[in-house]
Amino acid sequence: MELQLKGKTALITGSTAGIGFAIAKSLAKEGANVFINGRTESRVKSAVQQIEQETNNENVQGIVADFSDVKQIDQLIAQLPEVDILVNNVAVFEPKPFAEITDADWFKFFEINVLSGVRLSRAYFDKMLQKNWGRIIFISSESALQIPEEMIHYGVSKTAQLAVARGLAELTKGTNVTVNSVLPGPTLSEGVTGFVEALAKQNNKTEKEMESEFFQTMRPTSIIKRFLQPEEIANMVTYLVSPLSSATNGAALRADGGLVKTAV
Repeated sequence: MELQLKGKTALITGSTAGIGFAIAKSLAKEGANVFINGRTESRVKSAVQQIEQETNNENVQGIVADFSDVKQIDQLIAQLPEVDILVNNVAVFEPKPFAEITDADWFKFFEINVLSGVRLSRAYFDKMLQKNWGRIIFISSESALQIPEEMIHYGVSKTAQLAVARGLAELTKGTNVTVNSVLPGPTLSEGVTGFVEALAKQNNKTEKEMESEFFQTMRPTSIIKRFLQPEEIANMVTYLVSPLSSATNGAALRADGGLVKTAV
């Protein structure tokens, strides 16, 4: 299927690994002009080179920015003042007992997981409206609907993303700009892989045994009973940012392996 993405300019935040990297690679395969983002020059450069080699797309560039630093965000926007596609993917997560989540933790999660998308959308949204075309995606999580007891602050930040995305979508009435959210289930990103490895070591089990136990005890409602691959999320996002998805706006679309136990 031709997704009509050739020549579109896309920024994917937090895209040197995991879901963000998979999205960037998928868009590059479709011929988009892709901007990779990460916190360090070395990781950004490595991701750019890998995607160029694997997709034969020479229009892949990198921008270094730490989304906990407003100055760096401003510098990113100055370097890239306009985009056709914005994928707000950057996020942090950390399992932590509720009583131990400090105010600083709450502010950090809100700053990175929520305000990163707010700040970039504020910079690019009106320009999309002016040219009457654009796509904004917030990579939320099934944790936005089923708040995980082991990291409540993360779940709350992901719920907030859904509200921002829906509010922005309301401002696109009668235009060819769309704003949607994607809710992945537990995915084998870099951070989750480390989390599973640590749990396996702590419980003296193999990683496969730990994965099975995770879906038996911590995420028992999963239908597929496995971690998702980043590429499975990227497939949905690639369609959503294409012109073919013009009828989808203001939606929160799940790619959660059936974990959220509702019919809609």
